[in-house]
Amino acid sequence: QSATKTGGLKEIEKTWRRVGWSADGLHFPERHFLVSLAMFRCFVQTALILLMGLLIVTSPAAKADELTDYGDVAQYGIAGIALIISASKKDTEGMIQLGLTFGVATLATGGIKRLADVERPGGGKHSFPSGHMTNAMSGASYLHYRYGWKYGLPAYLMAGVVGLSRVKAQAHRWEDVLAGAAVANLTAYLLTDRFNDNVVLIPVFNSREKIYGIRIGARF
Repeated sequence: QSATKTGGLKEIEKTWRRVGWSADGLHFPERHFLVSLAMFRCFVQTALILLMGLLIVTSPAAKADELTDYGDVAQYGIAGIALIISASKKDTEGMIQLGLTFGVATLATGGIKRLADVERPGGGKHSFPSGHMTNAMSGASYLHYRYGWKYGLPAYLMAGVVGLSRVKAQAHRWEDVLAGAAVANLTAYLLTDRFNDNVVLIPVFNSREKIYGIRIGARF
């Protein structure tokens, strides 16, 4: 009977070690850190690639359409990257907050556009504020307020290029771009909570020994 109990405890401890627990307390598995580090490196590399592309498209020989194309894609691409990062962290709450931030900011900008009814520099209606900048900054601001500056700074740089593309295309003035950024940033600030991965819930079960429960660990 004693040997059976010892075997059951070893099995539980083996399970704890696999998910991040050991007999002497809570340990965060190295693979979780490596996954997070890999995602961060991937995000930084993506930002660097986009910035390198910016240097090319803003060169004297580049066509204005190339910068415009970047803005059209990146306004949604930044939020897409944010969604991938949240999904990789299994941050369901964060993905909901991203969706709310993007949706509310878009609706707010659309309403202000119709109330202000400012003419675009190149002709056309609804210049103020910039919808492209609102979309881009929604994803960037979410990353900042949810995960901190290490994610937010590259995203802000990418969003800044979107704003530049709209001014270069004579679709907006700088005040339109700044207003769109402000709407998105304020919305993200109000709707986004800081991600907390310090609390871990571990299910514990052993049918042979009839040991069931949940173990809770917190890092302070």
